[in-house]
Amino acid sequence: MIDADGFRANVGIIIADDKGRLLIAKRIGQDAWQFPQGGIGQKETPEAAMYRELHEELGLHPDDVRCLGRTERWLRYRLPKRYIRRNKKPLCIGQKQIWFLLRLVADEASIRFDVHEAPEFERWQWVDTSEPVDRVIYFKRDVYRRALDELMPLLAQAGPAAV
Repeated sequence: MIDADGFRANVGIIIADDKGRLLIAKRIGQDAWQFPQGGIGQKETPEAAMYRELHEELGLHPDDVRCLGRTERWLRYRLPKRYIRRNKKPLCIGQKQIWFLLRLVADEASIRFDVHEAPEFERWQWVDTSEPVDRVIYFKRDVYRRALDELMPLLAQAGPAAV
């Protein structure tokens, strides 16, 4: 779903473990690490899209996580000119994202890439909260920084996960 300004509606998913580390995943066949993310369908809410993407990309179900919060507003990034597909209509110049912060409450073994017919990721790892901004592709860094700045206080407020 692309809006009148050319931004595709999207959700971003930040998953924390009980130690406060964050899950990043490596795209298949690329040296590209990122948080899971995906488009919002025409009649889909951001929350519904987040749970759908969570399952498609990581094999996780709503019961496997606890939602700690989401960004209050859309966070936008523009695509560099070389990534804009000018032959596709409507023209997409970037993404606007609602970001969700989740805590994994299931066992890590629940994370699977083979649930969807076209997996996007081949590996994942836990990283310190400072690492994702440096590891993501350059044009997404500001959005990652803003999402983390807004959502990390919620992780601190939530405290350690109940065992």
